[in-house]
Amino acid sequence: MKRLSAIIGATLMAFSLQAAAETRIGVVDLRQALFSSNDAQVFSQKLQQDFAGEEAKVREAQEKARTLKDRLEKDGAMMNESERNKLAGEFQETVQEFNFLKQRLDSTVAQRKQQFLESARPEVDEAVKELLGEHNLDLILPSEAVVYVKPEMNLTSELLEKLNR
Repeated sequence: MKRLSAIIGATLMAFSLQAAAETRIGVVDLRQALFSSNDAQVFSQKLQQDFAGEEAKVREAQEKARTLKDRLEKDGAMMNESERNKLAGEFQETVQEFNFLKQRLDSTVAQRKQQFLESARPEVDEAVKELLGEHNLDLILPSEAVVYVKPEMNLTSELLEKLNR
């Protein structure tokens, strides 16, 4: 009985190994392909233009906070207590303003990037399906899930070409 079980197990393993050997798998770096695409370059330029003013405000608040901090460190010992407290309060307000502006900018930019990704998703899905058919693949995995891939099975550059059509 043990022998029969071993033979059946070995047979099943041989068939599963054969099936695995026949499975054709490709790999793509979706993030690299998507963010290197022409659409992403246009999006990035538009994003920079749209938020240039907000970025300038963030840098201005950061510089003001840095200046106030330097002044506190240099001249704080020579100031009377009320001057030092006033300057420290102004520094704290500026730091809070900087944090608020930076958080708002980061949040808005992240939201816009997410919208871009969602709008690009159908095009990416279609390009991946084309790669499946063209290379007669059973599966395409994201590069983050793969330890090693033969260069000929990395289809990122082909995906980028399809996205740039």
